[in-house]
Amino acid sequence: MTLRLTAALLAAATLIVGFAVASLTGNRALGGVVLIAGGAVCALMWWRLAGPLRAIAAVAVAGVAFVVSHPLGAVMTSWGAVLLVSVLTAIAAYYITPPPRSSALEKR
Repeated sequence: MTLRLTAALLAAATLIVGFAVASLTGNRALGGVVLIAGGAVCALMWWRLAGPLRAIAAVAVAGVAFVVSHPLGAVMTSWGAVLLVSVLTAIAAYYITPPPRSSALEKR
């Protein structure tokens, strides 16, 4: 499994596990700790993989997904909303963070 795919799947898992922890324990702050820890690991992976601008963009996507999951949960089930935004986050992060292309000089 590539670093790119691992980071995208970790981002989705972070959203899911963060919600599960908050939901099962009744402690939203504990779910937030999971989100921050997982988000930090993803950010570092994306930074190394695709550079700072793309890493910031991927973190922003995950942050927006987290925010959007709250009102979306009122329209559908909470778990449905979390699963939906998690899948969309993984897909978006995967495409936002391709490894940098090597320059023509490096290929020679």
